[in-house]
Amino acid sequence: MIDILEWLSATAPAVALRRSATLYMFVNTGHILAIGLLVGAILPLDLRLAGFFRKVPVEIVAPFLSHSAGIGLAAAILTGFCLFSVRAAEYAANPAFLAKLCLIAFGLLNVLVVHAGQAWRTATTVGILRPAIRVSAALSAAIWIATLVAGRWIGFL
Repeated sequence: MIDILEWLSATAPAVALRRSATLYMFVNTGHILAIGLLVGAILPLDLRLAGFFRKVPVEIVAPFLSHSAGIGLAAAILTGFCLFSVRAAEYAANPAFLAKLCLIAFGLLNVLVVHAGQAWRTATTVGILRPAIRVSAALSAAIWIATLVAGRWIGFL
């Protein structure tokens, strides 16, 4: 595993990011913007699915916010992988980074379970929120907030 991490850190993109503070700054900014899109979409969606903002039609906002969060997540993973490659072995040994990865996996699992279930289809077609989707939404909000905390924690360990 160490060999793979060292190889990753020696790739041309990783070396370019290490050598150019400007390039690193732009990729880091992209990561922050992607996280902003993800959290900025998922928290209002989770709050609505949990039962808040009842005047906002869930069947209208849920598909839009869900897709926006997906785009943010994809961009955050792409830019995060680029940032990881700069110091792959160091990050792979960082407990906060490992916690962040576990939380992302848990968040993705929650998304898959919710989107595969009938409760999501019911919410997005007729706007009826079943108890299971309310619980999943509250769990989702907690997971993504914890992921943010873990991400910030990386620099302190």
